Amino acid sequence: MSAPLTGFYAGLLVLLLLVLAGRVSLLRGRHGVSLGHGNEPNLVRAIRVHANAVEWALPMLMLFLAAELDGANRTFLHGCGVLFVVSRLAHAMGLSRTSKSSSGRFWGMAGSYIVIVLLAGWNIVAFARMGLRYWP
Repeated sequence: MSAPLTGFYAGLLVLLLLVLAGRVSLLRGRHGVSLGHGNEPNLVRAIRVHANAVEWALPMLMLFLAAELDGANRTFLHGCGVLFVVSRLAHAMGLSRTSKSSSGRFWGMAGSYIVIVLLAGWNIVAFARMGLRYWP
């Protein structure tokens, strides 16, 4: 079995993670902090932006892969993939600018939640449609 859509969106998300990790590295160098955040507010925020992206990308990709392997419609998967990538970009930009509420953070999390719920729901329904034949 192959999962080209999962590979594509995993690739896009890893590129985003590399950009966010690069920003952390640059700020570490600028502030002379090799471990932790050195109480530098911009570095604290950059570390949190990167960590938040990792925390959400992994569950999404697991759900996405399961849905793709179980035959989810490609249009549905692309819709989820595009919405998730755009949402993570919006969230990263919003949180990078301020640790307070922002439209980027709001819409980024809203889009991420929507995708996670849609994929989780699709996977649960797919399991139920199989007649629970995989149930112990």
